[in-house]
Amino acid sequence: MQNIALTEAVYYVLLSLHDPLHGYGIMQKVEGMSNGRVSLAAGTLYGALSSMVEKRWITAVPGEQSSRKKEYVITSLGKQVVMNELDRLRELVKNGESIAEEA
Repeated sequence: MQNIALTEAVYYVLLSLHDPLHGYGIMQKVEGMSNGRVSLAAGTLYGALSSMVEKRWITAVPGEQSSRKKEYVITSLGKQVVMNELDRLRELVKNGESIAEEA
């Protein structure tokens, strides 16, 4: 898997999908996890969801055909992407603390 830096929005969306959620639920969960700092617009969210489905980081949950709400859940590949991002972020913090504490 290639090294990629996730946007904050994509990172939070992936975290929010450890349990199946529909779009509005994702928007609420991301806003809650980030203490209101990250607020996703519908257009941004649905574009990101399409991209993540295409990359196989998430998948649509089969649902009732009469339901308009499509739910998504993270895949094992998506979980690995999150873990890689956590490792990258830990390295950033470690290096930043090391330099900042020397100053």
